[in-house]
Amino acid sequence: MNIYIGNLNYRVRESDLQQVLEEYGTVESVKLIIDRDTRRSKGFAFAELPNENEARNAIEELNGAEYEGCLLYTSDAADEE
Repeated sequence: MNIYIGNLNYRVRESDLQQVLEEYGTVESVKLIIDRDTRRSKGFAFAELPNENEARNAIEELNGAEYEGCLLYTSDAADEE
């Protein structure tokens, strides 16, 4: 399941998100979205968790949670289209 993670601190790296998400299960990939002109994070990312139950648990637990000084917004990426 592909999940959306928004309102990220601009200093957060893909490896940071990987560690956080691994607390909820297997993480297949994490893709931090980078602005092509400035090469800075746009403040959101997508992560692939193959187990739907683990992904839904991560969404539920992380939505509204504070991480690196920001309150995260998480959802099923399909809902963001």
